[in-house]
Amino acid sequence: MATRILPAVGDVDAVRSLTTLLSQLPDAEPVAPVADSTQLVDTLARLAAESVDELPEVVIVHERIGPVPALELIREVALRFPAVGVILVTSDPGPGLFQAAMDYGARGLVALPLGYEELATRVQAVAQWSAGVRRHLGSGGEALAGAGGTVVTVSGAKGGVGTTLTAIHLALAAQASGRPTALLDMDLQAGDIASFLDVQFRRSVADLAAITDLSPRVLADAVFRHDSGLALLLAPGEGERGEEVTDRAARQIIGALRRRYEVVVVDCGAQLGGAGAAAVEMADTALLVTTPDVVAVRGAKRAVRMWDRLQIRKAEETTVVVNRHSRGTEIQPPLIQRITGTALAATAVPANFKELQSAVDAGRVHELDARSTVKQALWALAGELGLVTAPAEPRKGHGRLRGDRGAASLRRRRDGAG
Repeated sequence: MATRILPAVGDVDAVRSLTTLLSQLPDAEPVAPVADSTQLVDTLARLAAESVDELPEVVIVHERIGPVPALELIREVALRFPAVGVILVTSDPGPGLFQAAMDYGARGLVALPLGYEELATRVQAVAQWSAGVRRHLGSGGEALAGAGGTVVTVSGAKGGVGTTLTAIHLALAAQASGRPTALLDMDLQAGDIASFLDVQFRRSVADLAAITDLSPRVLADAVFRHDSGLALLLAPGEGERGEEVTDRAARQIIGALRRRYEVVVVDCGAQLGGAGAAAVEMADTALLVTTPDVVAVRGAKRAVRMWDRLQIRKAEETTVVVNRHSRGTEIQPPLIQRITGTALAATAVPANFKELQSAVDAGRVHELDARSTVKQALWALAGELGLVTAPAEPRKGHGRLRGDRGAASLRRRRDGAG
């Protein structure tokens, strides 16, 4: 079978040299080269939307590709298209760059000027690796084709604003609608998802931090399957172990989850570390939960500015969710939006802790009654975010909200938001 090779090279002379050599390789099928990082990602996304089998086995990235730097581009390709092997072409094939390229997800490195033997050897090895990955994905039955699932991060403006409850119910709503969903606790020192769901666990996200090859079996061993159907990957019971989860480990873990589940909800807590920053940066949707009080809103503004300074996420790419909202509060959602400069979720979660107290104290928030206005709002928020794609039928004992009621609640709130 021919090996499809997609070159990503912006330099005209380099394109000519590379395509000439590729055309001489045995069983090689060079694809028309792309000139920049945007075109490469768009091309791969289009092919992945058809089938994982349509993707090229090998992508060759030139060191001077732009506008995204070569290593960052390799990382994005490796995370979004795990069945594609990436080779970096560089004029500096030293051990430092080699290690960096491997860390970012490359499968090989070829030195400039290009030589036939070295290129042929590396392309053959990477093509064999890609074929093995595709056979594995094809036999797994659960892995997603294409770019993978949707990642939503939930962060708090400060502690106690309802971040964990929001993350749990977004995940529950997605799971109840028929979408395989994972809930990841990245509040590494103070994660409470296990307490909210009355879960006793042995493995945690920290146990995956040092593993460089997260196979489906390794991931499955660390995931706890909850009664609700959710796949839980929990924060370590010993807070000091949170330091083991680096930003690189977080990217790898989230990438592995999004390849196995349609929806991945990440509880990032209120403290920003390297792992949490990586999660927010990777997310398709980044939520920032706040309450309508001065201290929390200041915290939300501070978080948004910090994300922007650190180039994690722009304010306009962040969505604020207002929790414990009531019409009598002086600070209303539109004012919060103006202060933070973010997008604003149309669904505000009402202030009604009496509905929650018994479920929270019992560690059974997944059994919250479907008539709860808090639950209805959170599930409506899931619909607003596109996490719910089919009516979610209530299950006896779990108090699940029907999708049509959630949609109706969302419409009512939107109509009354003006």
